[in-house]
Amino acid sequence: MNVIRFTDLCAQGKVAGQRVFIRADLNVPQDDTGRITEDTRIRASVPCIQQALAAGAAVMVTSHLGRPTEGEFKPEDSLAPVAARLAELLGREVPLVANWVDGVDVKPGNVVLLENCRVNKGEKKNDPALAKKMAALCDIYVNDAFGTAHRAEGTTYGIAEYAKIASAGPLLAAEIDAITRALATPKRPLVAIVAGSKVSTKLTILKSLAEKVDQLIVGGGIANTFMLAAGLPIGKSLAEPDLLDQAKAVIEAMRARGAAVPIPVDVVTAKAFAADAPATVKAATDVAADDLILDIGPKTAAQLAAQLREAGTIVWNGPVGVFEFDAFANGTKVIAEAIAASPAFSIAGGGDTLAAIAKYGIESKVGYISTGGGAFLEILEGKTLPAFEILTRRAAAQ
Repeated sequence: MNVIRFTDLCAQGKVAGQRVFIRADLNVPQDDTGRITEDTRIRASVPCIQQALAAGAAVMVTSHLGRPTEGEFKPEDSLAPVAARLAELLGREVPLVANWVDGVDVKPGNVVLLENCRVNKGEKKNDPALAKKMAALCDIYVNDAFGTAHRAEGTTYGIAEYAKIASAGPLLAAEIDAITRALATPKRPLVAIVAGSKVSTKLTILKSLAEKVDQLIVGGGIANTFMLAAGLPIGKSLAEPDLLDQAKAVIEAMRARGAAVPIPVDVVTAKAFAADAPATVKAATDVAADDLILDIGPKTAAQLAAQLREAGTIVWNGPVGVFEFDAFANGTKVIAEAIAASPAFSIAGGGDTLAAIAKYGIESKVGYISTGGGAFLEILEGKTLPAFEILTRRAAAQ
């Protein structure tokens, strides 16, 4: 994917003295008092800001936070806690600027944080008048917010249309490179793990991947629907019987290509959905009418782990069982450890997947951990993200 990279602009000496507008993803969780409870996204935004400052730019950074009402700023919408954390990470003052659309005063070598961009009228609908005003604030626009790359908004798309130069920040560029490596030019075999509670929410992803991958591992409630499609009993497990034809179509599409959707040979069941429910390992053919399937069994986990160790590329979205309950976590643990041990290039994304990666401490052994939930899923669906599309178009025109 051909885009102008901000890192290259810095290396070429094109950033010194320029006004740089960075769209970051600083949408972090907060408690009731406004205290930031998890700052990964802020920390991930720091390299781009440091790069711009080191290159001698006058730096403006903005992001959305929460779901504010456009045109109605409330104290809880403020990026003030983010500005404070950013100042700690950068080791310098980060002034917070409100009502910034009509002008920003920042000198080369300094950085300011522009207040919550979603408070501006026209941001979500990508109003051209707003986009042009924002573009006039800068010489170089940098999109470093993969988490919002699937939204065509004022600060993610419109400003990129009208800015003198529109570029991809290091975080966004790394996502582009990892996704290209995993899906556009993968080393084979390409194995995808797609898990979740419902087939319906991931049906387009399953169909898209069925045309690309060599093994499509399904987990969670999705696996139950596929087991039902394969004629296996699932008791009272979560499933979508009305989507059996769709599941069968995915199995057939894979089979026609000489690929496969591995169906569990054993499962871990319980009589109730609870952390302290007694867990029973059963053959997939022996699930009782009052059983809930809450994890894949040890034989299935071992088979899948063997496939993952032989993979060339792994795409992971979703734990394969109720890993939050220790009695039903073994399947996800074995999968995670197999991905960590595999020589394959791996890319993982989605909130539950990141939680599993953290639980099993394999962060350093996953090739690339995607920062965007919805954006990552849309990539797996085969969609072109608006942020990628506009940056590619601008690169071709410049």
